[in-house]
Amino acid sequence: MDLQPLAPYLSIAEIVLAVVLVILVLLQSKGSDLGGFMGGGGGDSGGYRTKRGVEATMHRITIYFSIAFFIVTLLTFIAWGQAA
Repeated sequence: MDLQPLAPYLSIAEIVLAVVLVILVLLQSKGSDLGGFMGGGGGDSGGYRTKRGVEATMHRITIYFSIAFFIVTLLTFIAWGQAA
């Protein structure tokens, strides 16, 4: 399978997915303080709780985008390897 012609497009898709992932992760940690974001205990942010509604949906979307990012990264690596 020749992925070399798709290499530039895969690289662009990888950058877009990376930006979307960063935004999704930052939106999820928006509700907690900086100590909770960095792993410290602050309020109830240190414990586990059930995700509901929009929070659960964003969690699932983040997982899907991370899987897509991983697959596109592997395909990009293979495509640029074929270019050499």
